Amino acid sequence: MAIVVVGGSGRGVGKTALVCGLIAALPEFDWAAVKVASHSHGRNEPVWEETTPGNATDTARYLAAGARRALLATAPLKDSPPEPDFSLLLHDLRAMLGWDANILFESNRILDYLQPGLCLMVRAGAEFAVEAKPSFSVAAHHAHAMVERAKTDRLLRGDPASKPVFQLANLELVSPEMQAWLLLKLASAPRP
Repeated sequence: MAIVVVGGSGRGVGKTALVCGLIAALPEFDWAAVKVASHSHGRNEPVWEETTPGNATDTARYLAAGARRALLATAPLKDSPPEPDFSLLLHDLRAMLGWDANILFESNRILDYLQPGLCLMVRAGAEFAVEAKPSFSVAAHHAHAMVERAKTDRLLRGDPASKPVFQLANLELVSPEMQAWLLLKLASAPRP
């Protein structure tokens, strides 16, 4: 089982697009994709399952990209009543999806409660001015790689100790270089 978290520096940087790109690039993982949101999106249940692929919602986009299942999990922000119980939420998700399911989470906050096998952070590229979420600086420390939108696909590497930065022209189309890196990382990732 693989647990992957995709977070990001702000709204609109491409987190959902990257989740869709990962689902499409790695279909052999038969992903279940979970968006963790701080508001209910009009749903009464704390966990809601999307059943219709399309473009209307992020979870519908997950299904359209090839996810086996797509869920929206509502967890209020810290210090907002009621205080989120992520351990219970994670237990409920694992029970719904199966204890051996490969799961992609779209969330920064989930990193406070679980250690994924792989963590990717989407940040705004130089051409895209986006105000950073407060949770990004903390979440970025967990990242195995950064991803940003750019004019062309390329891999930026600094010194061997630094995290790779994958620049993608389209976040929904993972580059072959990034796909090879992902497969290598997922093969050696610790299992939760």
